Amino acid sequence: MARPLRAAFVGAAAVTVFGAVTGREKMQWAAKPLLMPLLAADVAVHGSALDRTDRRVLLGSLAAATVGDVLLIDPDDDRRLIAGASSFAVMQTGYAWLWSRRGARPRASIAVPRVAAWLGAAALMRMKAPTVALPLTAYGATLGTAATLASDPELARDAKNVAGLNIPNRDPRSRVGVGALLFTLSDGLIVLRRVFARSEKSRRVTEGVILATYAAAQYLLTDPRVHR
Repeated sequence: MARPLRAAFVGAAAVTVFGAVTGREKMQWAAKPLLMPLLAADVAVHGSALDRTDRRVLLGSLAAATVGDVLLIDPDDDRRLIAGASSFAVMQTGYAWLWSRRGARPRASIAVPRVAAWLGAAALMRMKAPTVALPLTAYGATLGTAATLASDPELARDAKNVAGLNIPNRDPRSRVGVGALLFTLSDGLIVLRRVFARSEKSRRVTEGVILATYAAAQYLLTDPRVHR
C-alpha cells in the first residue's frame, strides 16, 4: 500500500537537514514543523487497527515531539533547548508506555550499557555545560528507559538480538530497537555539539547529522504496524 504521507515526511526531513547544514533557517521553519504532523497523519490514516488508547498515546507523543521540533530550530538558545527537552521527555514517556504495553521489560544486559552512557553524558554536561546539565540529564533518563524497552527481544520474538539490539527483519517491530538507537545517537550528538562544536561549520554539520538520525528514528518508531 502506498504511503504518501511518509514519503512527504522523508522530503520534509531532507529539506530540514539541508537547511541546517547550509544555515538556511527559513527552510527549517518551513519544513521542520511538518515532520511529526505528517507522521501523525499517517497514523490517522493507516492506524485504524490500533487499540484506541495506544493510538491516542502515539498521537500525543507526536504532538509533544512537534513542540520540541519547533523549539529546537534554534538549538543554541539554552532556554529553548531545555523546553524542547521537556517536550521530548513527554514523547519518550509515551513511547516507553507503548513498548511496555507490547510486553517489553527492562533487562540488565540491555540496560547496563545505556545507564553507563547516560551517566557519562551527565558527568560531561556537569563539567562543561552546567546550566543545562540537570534538565538534559532528566530527559536522558526517559530516553534511556524507552531505548531499553525498545530492544527487549519480547517485542520481536523472531528477530535475532545481538549485543542488546534486535536485528531488523521483515517484522516492523524488529526495527524499533534500531530506531531507539538512532534516537540515542541523535541526542548524544546534541550534547557533544553543545560542549565541543565551536566553529560555525562544525555546528552546522553536526546539526545536520542530528536531524538526519532523529528523522530516521522517528520514521521507524512511529510506523503504525509497530504498534499493532
